[in-house]
Amino acid sequence: MAQLLWGQVYYFDQFVGYLRQEPGKQTSFCYDEHYIDSGGVAIAYTLPLKRTPFIYTAELPPFFDNLVAEGWLEQAQKKLLQKRAASRFELLLAYGHDCIGAVSVVDPEPAEITEKLLDHTDPQEMALFTNRASLSGVQPKMTIIERDGKFFPSKFNELSTHIAKFFSTDHDDLLLNEYMAMKAFQVLLPKDAVAELFFGEIENVTENALIIKRFDRQDGQRIHFEEFNQLMSYSSSQKYNGAYEDMSAFIMNNSKCLATENYRLFLRILAGFLIGNTDMHLKNFSMLHTAQGLRLAPSYDQVAAVLHGYKTLALSIAGTSNFSIDVLKPRTIIRLGQNFGLSDAAIMMAVRQLEKNLEAAIEVVGALDISSNDFKNIFIKLMRKKWNGIFALIGKHLLKKP
Repeated sequence: MAQLLWGQVYYFDQFVGYLRQEPGKQTSFCYDEHYIDSGGVAIAYTLPLKRTPFIYTAELPPFFDNLVAEGWLEQAQKKLLQKRAASRFELLLAYGHDCIGAVSVVDPEPAEITEKLLDHTDPQEMALFTNRASLSGVQPKMTIIERDGKFFPSKFNELSTHIAKFFSTDHDDLLLNEYMAMKAFQVLLPKDAVAELFFGEIENVTENALIIKRFDRQDGQRIHFEEFNQLMSYSSSQKYNGAYEDMSAFIMNNSKCLATENYRLFLRILAGFLIGNTDMHLKNFSMLHTAQGLRLAPSYDQVAAVLHGYKTLALSIAGTSNFSIDVLKPRTIIRLGQNFGLSDAAIMMAVRQLEKNLEAAIEVVGALDISSNDFKNIFIKLMRKKWNGIFALIGKHLLKKP
């Protein structure tokens, strides 16, 4: 009989319960009695405190499934396990020490990690040999740690401080794209929080990387947050399900959220459209668990995906799925705002804020010291086109509204 997998779950390094495979292709999570009796809190919005197990007819509960690596990192981790078909549960057990947020998963009988199947000519893959972290997203990436102003691949039992993203053979300009898009986004929304990023070197890795400071790590401690995929109980593969309005509904119908977060979310989505980000899916928006309740985490993963040929919006908008950004109209933005429960005045306030900062964002992008001026000019042209063709016309459409 095959051995059923199980792991110990920790929250801020405190033991909270067990994650188990169950007979009949089910999994369960159960809080530890002592954790509940000691005044422990729920580790996830969809996992409220209770003494009976949560049972799922899936390989992993959605909250935990979204902690597992994706893309390049997932494939590299499978090589280390010598299992090209390793299950997501196995990956979480092997690499669950340094996940997003404050939850970690520990295997009581750790699997053997070997470098046998790694590409020994690839410094990124070799650095992963001691890197026991789990990150979502399809780009080549790893967790790193800052020591005395230098960056090193994080090792097992180390809590990383930053994430390094590397150049992709599929899209040569992807890192430059993200760098420009994030810088523009930060200027468009100067009062909002945006993840800090820069290009830099990593010790023992020959290739420069885009380095992103983790907002879920501070002074060597974990900060807890959940992606909307987790909050809405979707598995990782369902990140393109649903609509932008679903996130608004979650905020407006949740007593732990503020209505102002709904407006901030709307403004972020508009800024994303303005820079051509069609890939804003449910894992690219998240909320911090704070003493005051759920609050939007800093913006991250802003990329002008349209410049790489991705024109279909990641989520449904205004009741329409598979929506191309090329046919995005002022009335679509207005309908989106109305579906967010916003007044015409609030919609116009968001548009005017973007208008106020548009030229400054363009100037910042133009002044960036990067290798490809052509790519910068294409990006700037894209922003102007989206502004003139959509956002500049919203006020007129609102005036015509019966």
